[in-house]
Amino acid sequence: MNITPATLTRGAGLAAALSGLIYIVIQFIHPPDRIESLTTALWATVHVLSFGMAVLGLIGLTGLYLHQVTRIGLLGLIGYLMFGFFFVLQSAFNFAEAFIAPLIAVDAPQLAVDIVGLFGRYPAVTDLGPLAALPLVGLLFYVLGALVFGIAILRARVLSRGAGILLIVAAALTPVAGLLPHAIERMAAVPMGLALIWLGYSLWSARRGLVEQADRTGHEHRTHAV
Repeated sequence: MNITPATLTRGAGLAAALSGLIYIVIQFIHPPDRIESLTTALWATVHVLSFGMAVLGLIGLTGLYLHQVTRIGLLGLIGYLMFGFFFVLQSAFNFAEAFIAPLIAVDAPQLAVDIVGLFGRYPAVTDLGPLAALPLVGLLFYVLGALVFGIAILRARVLSRGAGILLIVAAALTPVAGLLPHAIERMAAVPMGLALIWLGYSLWSARRGLVEQADRTGHEHRTHAV
């Protein structure tokens, strides 16, 4: 298989869609952020999937940005960097939850619970230092990055406007969902996941259309030449 810009772009679209799908699925199977969960197979599975979601999300977001780089402007760059940094933070934290927290659950259970409870609204007993600011920092990059990137998508008029609007709505819903119980708050991830799936499909189908158009043009040129 030849690796071409079209192939990479379609791959990025698929990555974004898979990231969104995983993001939705894990909300329904995530175990409680308690010490009893840390050594279970479900805990490992969910957080390995979450790590994959973050990596795929960053790949997909990069493809979304590069596909419209000449139209999306400075606003798009800012949104891409902010939203992309959220995925970087998310991948690092998910890696720690999947592979580090279970190892310290026996010898330092309180530390393990304090770490995994950062996003579960559990008050930390251990002094976590700068790590304690991670939920707020992650939320700011998540919400502001998605908002700015969604607005830039609308202005660029390259990808689906509906997907861009859904991305904006999903980001705006997140702080509101934070006022609800944590189990319900998780459901705010569903519209964000749907937005990523929609954007991924928009990128994949847009690139496919360009490739098919180029193939038709090339065939017509060859026919005229003959």
